[in-house]
Formats: sequence, C-alpha cells, structure tokens
Amino acid sequence: MNKTEKEPKSLKEVETLIARAIKKIGAKKENELCKYLPMNSGGYMHHFTFKKKKIKDPKELSNLIEEFIINTDDPTVVKPKTRAARGSRKRRDQITFTRGQLERMLNIARLAGDNEIITVLSPKKSLAACKRELIQSIRQNKVEPELWNFYAESMNSQNPFDSDELKHAMAFDSKDESF
Repeated sequence: MNKTEKEPKSLKEVETLIARAIKKIGAKKENELCKYLPMNSGGYMHHFTFKKKKIKDPKELSNLIEEFIINTDDPTVVKPKTRAARGSRKRRDQITFTRGQLERMLNIARLAGDNEIITVLSPKKSLAACKRELIQSIRQNKVEPELWNFYAESMNSQNPFDSDELKHAMAFDSKDESF
C-alpha cells in the first residue's frame, strides 16, 4: 500500500469525522453535509448516496469530507444540479386568445361560412341553455342556424338512433321473430 492511500476507516472513525464536519459548518444534521460534497455528475451528493457511502464505502466518504470540509478554510456549498422543469409550466406551443379576439375570429368564420371553425371557436353550452336560446330566438323571429346546428348535434350525440333508423331497426327485428 502507498503512503498516500489510507487504510479503510471504520464506521466509528467516519462517525467522528462526520461530527467534526457538522461542527465546522454549523449544521444540525449530517444530511446537511451533502451540500458541501460535489459529485462527478454535477451538483452535490444526494443524502441517500451519503448514507450508502457511509456504510459501503466509508473510506471514500471520509476522503470527500476531509477534502471539501475539514481541510478547507472556508467550505463552500456546491450549486445544485440543473434539473428539468417539473409541475405547472406554461405551454408555449398553444396560442391563447382573449375573449375579444375569439369573437372577432368567430365573426370572420361566420362571414367565410366555415362551419367547422365556427363549432370549434363557439363557446360550449349546455343542452338546456341551447334550448332556451333557441326558443328565445324563435320568439324574436331571428334565425340562428349555428344555434340550431348545435342543438341538432347535441341531440344526435345524446340519442344516436334517428327516429327513421329506430323504426327501420324495429321493423327488421320484427321480421326476424316470425321464424
């Protein structure tokens, strides 16, 4: 063995070294030492890694503590590793419009007669609200084809069988029962 290599330290020696390091940086827990120990991958040592090294590789841990905390005049906190953004982040690929902008685009779609765009941009209403508006427009003698189309689409989605289709299906079933 070289003189530069130290013999593997016992757990008790590592515990003593950790206590000295905690005292030097003014920490309360040994996990706080992690922020002073850099890693090869960048950032500081994770507390799980610290615990693992304490048990499985106490020599390496003691060398790191001596090098970055004990033998330095002013131990410095290692900057954390940069991580990918998590949680709520703004979607930059979707365009958000104000209510006024949506109304203008809806009017442009109406002028162009593009029913698909009109249905996409139109605010979604409940079936009851649609019925009320439709009855109100009839009383005012106004024709609103978009409102009628929305009502017809919602009724079709609620009742997938048209009355003609239902009659046809029932007539077909009654023919089969005669056998």
